[in-house]
Amino acid sequence: MSESTSGCTELPTPISEAEVEALVRGICFKTGPPRRLGVEVEWLVHELRAPQLPVTPERLDAAYAALRTVPLGSALTVEPGGQLELSSPPAASLMECVGTVRADLDAVRAVLREEDLALAGIGHDPWQEPRRFLREPRYDAMEACLDRTGPAGRAMMCTSASVQVCVDAGYEEPGTLGHVRRWWLAHQLGAVLVAAFANSPMAARRPTGWLSTRQLRWAEIGAGRAGGPPLDADPRGAWARHVLDAPVMCVRRDDGPWEVPEGLTFREWTRSRAPRPPTREDLDYHLTTLFPPVRPRGHLELRMIDAQPGDDGWIVPLAVTAALFDDQEASETAYRAVKPLAERAAGAPAPHNPLWRDAARYGLADPELREVAVACFRAALSALPRLGATTEVTDAVAAHQDRYVLRGRCPADDLLDRLSGTDRPGKPSHGKDIHP
Repeated sequence: MSESTSGCTELPTPISEAEVEALVRGICFKTGPPRRLGVEVEWLVHELRAPQLPVTPERLDAAYAALRTVPLGSALTVEPGGQLELSSPPAASLMECVGTVRADLDAVRAVLREEDLALAGIGHDPWQEPRRFLREPRYDAMEACLDRTGPAGRAMMCTSASVQVCVDAGYEEPGTLGHVRRWWLAHQLGAVLVAAFANSPMAARRPTGWLSTRQLRWAEIGAGRAGGPPLDADPRGAWARHVLDAPVMCVRRDDGPWEVPEGLTFREWTRSRAPRPPTREDLDYHLTTLFPPVRPRGHLELRMIDAQPGDDGWIVPLAVTAALFDDQEASETAYRAVKPLAERAAGAPAPHNPLWRDAARYGLADPELREVAVACFRAALSALPRLGATTEVTDAVAAHQDRYVLRGRCPADDLLDRLSGTDRPGKPSHGKDIHP
């Protein structure tokens, strides 16, 4: 708060329903030539030599204190369960993005090794039950809110990790790179990305029956919090309505616990102005509490990809997504390839439709998803040299295509093979042998 010239405290200005709609339309889709790319990589943090054992909060505190002294090009944050996230700055090219994040990860891993800790690339912790590491009013309120829909919210907060790719919203004008088509493509292609990169088949040391348990957990949270709006020819209007009709997670306070209202939408809050009038700052915060699989934040944030195995596994979904969105020829191929999938969505928003459920449950064992994934990977491999990708990056994408996509598999299948002992002859079935 600020002081007026008369010495009185100036109260924040309430925001109206019409102002919310205008602001959301203006800030969430910023159109122009696709020039920037970004990635956010989340990791589970585990014991270096025994990843199935829990890491104490004290050891995580010490490790993260050490990491805060390391200069990084990416922003480093900690998720509620102690997961580590690196968020790249906007990059002018794929290779600039890869170079920045890879260097940062090398530095992070070096610090963690000193603490006998390591990063694990997997979409849902196969060993640990949800346990909150951060104790802050935001996460207290989030936990209380999400608990109303069941245990999935705590799993999302504390035991999940992802690769989130950020692409520009696209041109204002219609066309291959127009913002309306890119918004639609993101929602149809998103199911293919779920299937091709599914890497979370277990929870509590047992298979869940889903290849992307992480995506299942998001769907279980509910459409108001983790769903997207219906797709139409006006993404700005659809998103603005979704924001207004989404439930408010919490009403923040300067002192004491934050209030967690039940069933109060932001639209109703602007009308009732209770328990206090909402402000522009409340709208900005509300936008951060909505978790659709495609989130418009000026750019488009694709949030549906599981964390990937290996030190550099995250590069493959980043490269494939960049190629399919920012190369005109590849984007057109992807658009044509995913078009038949729209019928399976049955008109329901992602991820709460049959297409997304099948992608999360069956991965590329689904014949139609496999066929589309093959077409998209081939288009991406053709486009990557045009985007300046190195041979190392194109080879990594080709290796993923050969190992998984062409065989109707995904990284989750490898984890299940290790659990069953079928990845090599004579290997015993033992949950502790699962290593991301």
